[in-house]
Amino acid sequence: MNWSAIASIFLAVAVGLGAFGAHGLRDKLDAYSMDVWNKAVFYHFIHGLGMLIASLMPRTSPVSEYACWALAAGILIFSGSLDVLAVTGVRTLGAITPIGGLCFIAGWLLLAWHFIGPGAKL
Repeated sequence: MNWSAIASIFLAVAVGLGAFGAHGLRDKLDAYSMDVWNKAVFYHFIHGLGMLIASLMPRTSPVSEYACWALAAGILIFSGSLDVLAVTGVRTLGAITPIGGLCFIAGWLLLAWHFIGPGAKL
């Protein structure tokens, strides 16, 4: 899997979504929904950068690949559900948002495991 390319695409989409929110949704969403949209874009962008970093790490183990999968899942589930929530107002989508958050946490913990390395002592 070419995670560097996927991460770059995720980052480009994050910039596009941010611009769309600032220019296309500003007058259409209330303050709460705009805040939800901005939070989704922020997390999307930060975790896209995490994916890019993980994709550039040496492939000494499959852990960085797993981290990329987890971060990608987090972007799609966490940020995606918040994007849809902001635009539609369907609050039941908020029920799946924490699953995306858990994916983010798993991705960062997998990266920590990668950096610690096999046999390393904390």
